[in-house]
Amino acid sequence: MDIVRNDDGTLVVPVRPERSHDAEDDADTQSGEEAEPATRVLHPGEGGYDEALAEWDLQQNPDRPPAVSTPSGRQEAMALVHAVASSPDHEVAPAVAALSDPNASAEALRHVLVGGAPSVDAFAAEVAEAEGGDRLPAHQATKIIGEVLSQLDSL
Repeated sequence: MDIVRNDDGTLVVPVRPERSHDAEDDADTQSGEEAEPATRVLHPGEGGYDEALAEWDLQQNPDRPPAVSTPSGRQEAMALVHAVASSPDHEVAPAVAALSDPNASAEALRHVLVGGAPSVDAFAAEVAEAEGGDRLPAHQATKIIGEVLSQLDSL
């Protein structure tokens, strides 16, 4: 089962069912019946969200090579995240359209996601230092990164 990203930024992720040692469960398994896969909705900032978002991004293009961040791509990605965060309407499309190198920015953002929560938190601090303004909470930075990657993938 694939991870699903909802429009509100939440992720629906598969959850492995708990193993049970009940005789009834053993009988179901032996008869060939499989339990429905369970799912869980993760919100930005929840434990495991960053990792699930990185996995969702990889699902979008499984043949993509590992993400590599370049200095110019990272700078443009920081400016992009800041622009979306400071936009009154939180508009992603105009900010993405203004990119000079969308691929480098996408790779930089993917590189941030692969590092998990500590990487996203450090990136949010870098954005505040480089672009000014208040530091974004890591969950908000992660949500913006997901929205930007989704927009870039649709180009």
